[in-house]
Amino acid sequence: MIQKRDIVVVYLLSIITFGIYGIYWEVKTKEEINSLGGDIPTAWLLIIPIANIYWLYKYADAFSRLVKKDNNGILWFIVFWMIGVIMPAVVQSDLNKIAEKKK
Repeated sequence: MIQKRDIVVVYLLSIITFGIYGIYWEVKTKEEINSLGGDIPTAWLLIIPIANIYWLYKYADAFSRLVKKDNNGILWFIVFWMIGVIMPAVVQSDLNKIAEKKK
């Protein structure tokens, strides 16, 4: 089930917890995207150098196909990698839209 979250709270908790909530948020949104049919691998790859780039690619690809429905996985991967600070806002905004539709 996709949970609606306040984007400002996601950013604030990430700052207050020195990034720990940000990792938790990535894990939870990964599970939500996978529930839509995604194939994002285990979040343990986030803490392994180089493997975390692969994980981000798989995350961006699944986000593109299943949430945005634009099939621009490489574009989203580049955006998330180069301008990572916008990732939570973009992803959570679109997940919130899906959560609203399912209510």
